[in-house]
Amino acid sequence: MSMPAAATAHADPFERLHPLLSDFAARASGHDASDRFVAENYAALKDARLFSAAVPAEFGGDGLSLPELSRFLREMAAACSATARAYSMHTHVVALLAWRWRRQKAPVEAVLARIAAEQIVLISSGGSDWLESSGTARRVDGGFVIDAVKGFASGVPAGALINTSAVYDDPETGPTVLHFAAPLSAKGIRIEETWRAMGMRATGSHLVCLEGYFVPDQAVAAKRPKGKWHPLFHLISMIAIPLIYSVYLGAAEAIRNEAIGMAKRRPATPQSIDAAGALETELAAARIAHADMLAASDDAPGPETTNRVFLARGNMVRALLATADKALELANGAGYLRLSAIERLFRDLQAARFHPLQPHAQRELSGRMALGLSIDA
Repeated sequence: MSMPAAATAHADPFERLHPLLSDFAARASGHDASDRFVAENYAALKDARLFSAAVPAEFGGDGLSLPELSRFLREMAAACSATARAYSMHTHVVALLAWRWRRQKAPVEAVLARIAAEQIVLISSGGSDWLESSGTARRVDGGFVIDAVKGFASGVPAGALINTSAVYDDPETGPTVLHFAAPLSAKGIRIEETWRAMGMRATGSHLVCLEGYFVPDQAVAAKRPKGKWHPLFHLISMIAIPLIYSVYLGAAEAIRNEAIGMAKRRPATPQSIDAAGALETELAAARIAHADMLAASDDAPGPETTNRVFLARGNMVRALLATADKALELANGAGYLRLSAIERLFRDLQAARFHPLQPHAQRELSGRMALGLSIDA
């Protein structure tokens, strides 16, 4: 399907984002305190036509590159990390579609054009599913019936489509993961509002329940063996992980600025000077790891690139958590109070632990690569 180029020119997306950030920052603590989804911020992003930042210009979007999207997310996270985290989950799916359209001629023009025209929000359940997936797909005439519960679907209160998967026990080839997109308004799909978390409280990362939902054969976008690495996941690793961790880098930069600002209002001591130096050191390590992760996106997707991304992810998470610790140490008791943004940012940064690949899985991948073994157990 061939789509026309955008009929109207849009202002630079950063120029459209920047006027929103002061309001995002002003609302951040209230959203956090109430576990309330950042609906107002999403409405503002929609009005500014920013849900198509990653859509190619040919389809009416801004066509931002991966480094540009990373910067975009870092700046948003400095104002409200929960908004940026939820937005990153939409954006990495759109960036993946754009990459596949440009590099693989994938037939995704219609959804890209719809995102630009309607500013719809895409939802992903991939992080909690990963290689194993979850839920069941039962074969029926013309398709499959899906029963599944998908967790951590960030941004789902504003979502239009969920990109998800379920496992079909194929009698010939064994357990097979089916990938598909489903309208969140469809019969057989409901949202269960369960998100009550330590941090990132305003991301609306609720459960999505698929109960007898029918997926026609033609709506199955991909099939793969359960639990095995697949080209799709090398591509996801290369695009999604650097974008998601851009949010945490932006939050780390924000907590650093808050802590340094507090420290400057007090007389310097040997202890505060040491804490400030340690904070700068850990944040520098996080930036270096993220830069390498982002640089990997210039490589071809595959095991070597995936390993590079997740080595950087492991190093970055350690540095991010250490940055949060050092910021709290430098801020002292004032940072422990909920009046301070440091307390909220400290909690938000803890979520960096939980995205793929977590340490044991990363070490297994890297160990297998180092020893020349198959990356599949």
